[in-house]
Amino acid sequence: MFAVLTAAIAPGMALLSYFYLRHQYSQDINGLVLRSFVIGAILVFPVMVLQYAFVVEGFFTDPISKSVILYGFFEEFFKWFLLFFIVYQHAKFKRHYDGIIFGVAISLGFASVENVFYLLAYGVETALGRALLPVTSHSLFGVIMGYYLGKSKMESENKGSYLLLALLVPVALHSLYDLILNLVSMYFLIAIIPFMILLWWFALHKVKLANQLDR
Repeated sequence: MFAVLTAAIAPGMALLSYFYLRHQYSQDINGLVLRSFVIGAILVFPVMVLQYAFVVEGFFTDPISKSVILYGFFEEFFKWFLLFFIVYQHAKFKRHYDGIIFGVAISLGFASVENVFYLLAYGVETALGRALLPVTSHSLFGVIMGYYLGKSKMESENKGSYLLLALLVPVALHSLYDLILNLVSMYFLIAIIPFMILLWWFALHKVKLANQLDR
Protein backbone atom coordinates (compact mmCIF):
# COMPACT_ATOMS: atom_id res chain seq x y z
CA MET A 1 0.00 0.00 0.00
CA PHE A 2 2.81 2.41 0.90
CA ALA A 3 4.59 1.60 -2.37
CA VAL A 4 1.42 2.34 -4.35
CA LEU A 5 0.85 5.66 -2.58
CA THR A 6 4.47 6.69 -3.09
CA ALA A 7 4.46 5.72 -6.76
CA ALA A 8 1.14 7.49 -7.30
CA ILE A 9 1.96 10.77 -5.57
CA ALA A 10 5.68 11.16 -6.36
CA PRO A 11 5.27 12.25 -10.03
CA GLY A 12 2.78 14.98 -9.09
CA MET A 13 4.99 16.29 -6.31
CA ALA A 14 8.03 16.29 -8.60
CA LEU A 15 6.19 18.26 -11.29
CA LEU A 16 4.74 20.68 -8.74
CA SER A 17 8.22 21.27 -7.34
CA TYR A 18 9.59 21.87 -10.84
CA PHE A 19 7.14 24.70 -11.50
CA TYR A 20 6.95 25.96 -7.90
CA LEU A 21 10.69 26.34 -7.29
CA ARG A 22 11.12 28.73 -10.22
CA HIS A 23 10.05 31.60 -7.91
CA GLN A 24 9.86 32.55 -4.27
CA TYR A 25 6.42 33.20 -2.82
CA SER A 26 4.95 34.98 0.17
CA GLN A 27 3.32 33.07 3.01
CA ASP A 28 -0.15 33.93 1.70
CA ILE A 29 0.65 32.56 -1.77
CA ASN A 30 2.22 29.43 -0.27
CA GLY A 31 -0.98 28.79 1.65
CA LEU A 32 -3.11 29.22 -1.47
CA VAL A 33 -0.87 26.89 -3.46
CA LEU A 34 -1.29 24.19 -0.80
CA ARG A 35 -5.04 24.87 -0.64
CA SER A 36 -5.30 24.59 -4.43
CA PHE A 37 -3.52 21.22 -4.35
CA VAL A 38 -5.84 19.92 -1.63
CA ILE A 39 -8.93 21.22 -3.46
CA GLY A 40 -7.78 19.45 -6.62
CA ALA A 41 -7.32 16.24 -4.64
CA ILE A 42 -10.82 16.46 -3.11
CA LEU A 43 -12.33 17.35 -6.49
CA VAL A 44 -11.57 13.85 -7.78
CA PHE A 45 -14.41 12.35 -5.71
CA PRO A 46 -17.41 14.38 -6.97
CA VAL A 47 -16.08 14.29 -10.56
CA MET A 48 -15.67 10.50 -10.47
CA VAL A 49 -19.17 10.09 -9.02
CA LEU A 50 -20.61 12.37 -11.70
CA GLN A 51 -18.78 10.55 -14.49
CA TYR A 52 -19.88 7.16 -13.15
CA ALA A 53 -23.50 8.31 -12.86
CA PHE A 54 -23.60 9.48 -16.49
CA VAL A 55 -22.09 6.20 -17.72
CA VAL A 56 -24.53 4.10 -15.67
CA GLU A 57 -27.45 6.10 -17.06
CA GLY A 58 -26.17 5.55 -20.58
CA PHE A 59 -25.02 9.09 -21.33
CA PHE A 60 -21.73 9.94 -23.06
CA THR A 61 -20.74 6.31 -23.59
CA ASP A 62 -19.34 6.57 -27.11
CA PRO A 63 -15.59 7.38 -27.41
CA ILE A 64 -16.07 10.91 -28.75
CA SER A 65 -18.59 12.22 -26.22
CA LYS A 66 -16.80 10.39 -23.41
CA SER A 67 -13.49 12.02 -24.36
CA VAL A 68 -14.84 15.51 -25.00
CA ILE A 69 -17.63 15.89 -22.43
CA LEU A 70 -17.11 13.31 -19.69
CA TYR A 71 -13.35 13.77 -19.37
CA GLY A 72 -12.18 16.88 -21.22
CA PHE A 73 -14.99 19.25 -20.28
CA PHE A 74 -16.05 17.96 -16.85
CA GLU A 75 -12.54 17.70 -15.37
CA GLU A 76 -11.22 21.00 -16.72
CA PHE A 77 -14.43 22.90 -16.04
CA PHE A 78 -14.53 22.00 -12.35
CA LYS A 79 -10.84 22.83 -11.92
CA TRP A 80 -11.40 26.17 -13.66
CA PHE A 81 -14.58 26.84 -11.65
CA LEU A 82 -12.88 26.27 -8.30
CA LEU A 83 -9.79 28.24 -9.29
CA PHE A 84 -12.00 31.14 -10.26
CA PHE A 85 -14.05 31.25 -7.05
CA ILE A 86 -11.40 30.24 -4.54
CA VAL A 87 -8.19 31.74 -5.94
CA TYR A 88 -8.95 34.28 -8.67
CA GLN A 89 -11.60 36.13 -6.65
CA HIS A 90 -9.52 36.41 -3.49
CA ALA A 91 -5.77 36.15 -4.17
CA LYS A 92 -3.65 39.21 -4.89
CA PHE A 93 -1.53 38.19 -7.86
CA LYS A 94 1.89 39.85 -7.92
CA ARG A 95 2.86 38.43 -11.31
CA HIS A 96 1.49 36.50 -14.26
CA TYR A 97 3.33 33.36 -13.16
CA ASP A 98 1.21 33.15 -9.99
CA GLY A 99 -1.68 31.96 -12.14
CA ILE A 100 0.46 29.15 -13.53
CA ILE A 101 1.47 27.81 -10.12
CA PHE A 102 -2.17 27.83 -8.95
CA GLY A 103 -3.28 26.03 -12.12
CA VAL A 104 -0.53 23.43 -11.74
CA ALA A 105 -1.32 22.90 -8.05
CA ILE A 106 -5.02 22.17 -8.51
CA SER A 107 -4.35 19.98 -11.57
CA LEU A 108 -1.69 17.92 -9.82
CA GLY A 109 -3.82 17.52 -6.70
CA PHE A 110 -6.48 16.06 -8.97
CA ALA A 111 -4.01 13.92 -10.94
CA SER A 112 -2.29 12.55 -7.82
CA VAL A 113 -5.46 11.21 -6.19
CA GLU A 114 -6.75 9.91 -9.53
CA ASN A 115 -3.40 8.14 -9.89
CA VAL A 116 -3.76 6.50 -6.46
CA PHE A 117 -7.08 4.93 -7.49
CA TYR A 118 -5.66 3.79 -10.82
CA LEU A 119 -2.59 2.13 -9.30
CA LEU A 120 -4.71 0.44 -6.65
CA ALA A 121 -6.90 -0.99 -9.42
CA TYR A 122 -4.24 -1.92 -11.99
CA GLY A 123 -1.03 -2.30 -10.01
CA VAL A 124 2.15 -0.36 -9.36
CA GLU A 125 3.68 -1.66 -12.60
CA THR A 126 1.57 0.91 -14.47
CA ALA A 127 3.16 3.79 -12.49
CA LEU A 128 5.73 4.80 -15.12
CA GLY A 129 3.19 5.08 -17.93
CA ARG A 130 0.83 7.00 -15.68
CA ALA A 131 3.59 9.42 -14.67
CA LEU A 132 4.63 10.09 -18.26
CA LEU A 133 1.12 10.53 -19.67
CA PRO A 134 -1.91 11.32 -17.45
CA VAL A 135 -0.08 13.01 -14.55
CA THR A 136 2.19 15.01 -16.84
CA SER A 137 -0.66 16.02 -19.16
CA HIS A 138 -2.76 17.22 -16.20
CA SER A 139 0.12 19.40 -15.02
CA LEU A 140 0.55 20.92 -18.49
CA PHE A 141 -3.18 21.58 -18.84
CA GLY A 142 -2.84 23.36 -15.48
CA VAL A 143 0.05 25.48 -16.77
CA ILE A 144 -2.03 26.63 -19.72
CA MET A 145 -5.13 27.28 -17.62
CA GLY A 146 -3.06 29.21 -15.09
CA TYR A 147 -1.33 31.28 -17.75
CA TYR A 148 -4.61 32.69 -19.05
CA LEU A 149 -5.91 33.06 -15.50
CA GLY A 150 -2.86 35.16 -14.67
CA LYS A 151 -3.32 37.24 -17.81
CA SER A 152 -6.92 37.94 -16.82
CA LYS A 153 -5.93 38.89 -13.28
CA MET A 154 -2.94 41.06 -14.12
CA GLU A 155 -4.06 42.88 -17.27
CA SER A 156 -6.85 45.44 -17.41
CA GLU A 157 -7.99 44.67 -20.96
CA ASN A 158 -9.75 41.52 -22.23
CA LYS A 159 -10.19 40.02 -18.76
CA GLY A 160 -13.28 38.09 -19.80
CA SER A 161 -11.62 36.73 -22.95
CA TYR A 162 -8.62 35.46 -21.00
CA LEU A 163 -10.89 33.83 -18.42
CA LEU A 164 -12.73 32.05 -21.21
CA LEU A 165 -9.47 30.93 -22.80
CA ALA A 166 -8.39 29.58 -19.38
CA LEU A 167 -11.29 27.15 -19.70
CA LEU A 168 -11.56 26.47 -23.42
CA VAL A 169 -7.91 25.81 -24.30
CA PRO A 170 -7.36 23.15 -21.56
CA VAL A 171 -10.74 21.57 -22.41
CA ALA A 172 -9.76 21.32 -26.08
CA LEU A 173 -6.31 19.87 -25.31
CA HIS A 174 -7.62 17.44 -22.69
CA SER A 175 -10.36 16.29 -25.09
CA LEU A 176 -7.81 15.73 -27.86
CA TYR A 177 -5.59 13.77 -25.48
CA ASP A 178 -8.45 11.43 -24.55
CA LEU A 179 -9.63 11.14 -28.16
CA ILE A 180 -6.17 9.85 -29.09
CA LEU A 181 -6.27 7.29 -26.27
CA ASN A 182 -9.84 6.16 -27.04
CA LEU A 183 -9.80 6.14 -30.84
CA VAL A 184 -6.27 5.18 -31.87
CA SER A 185 -6.19 2.14 -29.53
CA MET A 186 -3.19 -0.20 -29.99
CA TYR A 187 -1.12 2.27 -32.03
CA PHE A 188 -1.83 5.23 -29.76
CA LEU A 189 1.89 5.83 -29.05
CA ILE A 190 2.39 6.92 -32.66
CA ALA A 191 -0.05 9.77 -32.03
CA ILE A 192 0.37 10.44 -28.31
CA ILE A 193 4.16 10.96 -28.34
CA PRO A 194 4.05 13.87 -30.85
CA PHE A 195 1.03 15.25 -28.98
CA MET A 196 2.91 15.21 -25.65
CA ILE A 197 5.98 16.83 -27.22
CA LEU A 198 3.82 19.63 -28.64
CA LEU A 199 1.95 19.96 -25.32
CA TRP A 200 5.25 20.34 -23.43
CA TRP A 201 6.42 22.94 -25.97
CA PHE A 202 3.15 24.87 -25.77
CA ALA A 203 3.07 24.85 -21.95
CA LEU A 204 6.72 25.85 -21.55
CA HIS A 205 6.19 28.59 -24.12
CA LYS A 206 3.44 29.96 -21.84
CA VAL A 207 5.83 29.77 -18.89
CA LYS A 208 8.39 31.74 -20.90
CA LEU A 209 5.80 34.34 -21.90
CA ALA A 210 4.63 34.73 -18.29
CA ASN A 211 8.20 35.27 -17.10
CA GLN A 212 8.81 37.81 -19.85
CA LEU A 213 5.67 39.72 -18.88
CA ASP A 214 6.74 39.67 -15.23
CA ARG A 215 10.06 41.28 -16.04
